[in-house]
Amino acid sequence: MQNKLQELTDKLYNEGLSKGKQEGEEILAKAKVQAEEIVAKAQAEAAAIVAAANRQAEDLKAKVQGDLKMAAGQSVAATKADIENLIVTKMTQAETAKALSSAEFVKEVILAVAKGFNAEEPVDLEVVLPESLKKEVEPFVAKELAASLKGNVEASFSKKIAGGFTIGPKDGGYFISFTDETFNALISEYLRPATKKILFG
Repeated sequence: MQNKLQELTDKLYNEGLSKGKQEGEEILAKAKVQAEEIVAKAQAEAAAIVAAANRQAEDLKAKVQGDLKMAAGQSVAATKADIENLIVTKMTQAETAKALSSAEFVKEVILAVAKGFNAEEPVDLEVVLPESLKKEVEPFVAKELAASLKGNVEASFSKKIAGGFTIGPKDGGYFISFTDETFNALISEYLRPATKKILFG
């Protein structure tokens, strides 16, 4: 009887031990699978974070390089424009000022323009000239210019005009400017493309 009881106890013990061992192995295997899944997921997330960081770094690098390139291009263009303006200004200002402060040159231009206004019918004109040319040009306007035109001409002199003159119909409406500023602007526009080509190809 005791042997049977011992056998039964051993059998129950062995079965329990075997079952416990099997369950323990299953739990361990399941835990191992879960751990591998967690590690794989963490690695995938880490890789995604690194990839996103790399993309952001590349985007930032490209943006910075683009901004630097644009800034450098703008700086070069501004420098070229400054050089071009300096040269064109130097080329035009001295010669224009010299020509438009010459009483003889101003008389010739006034005569040509005034005749253009009076080509078809008489037009009364008003001319504004530099104060510095008053002594030489006022007699010319009063006598020679008035005699060669169909309409009347009135001259006034201003300290605001450094060189050249403005001319237009006496009744107003519009006038044509032949001052040193307008001549410089006009000549500069013609010189600018050629100067740019010579300087920068």
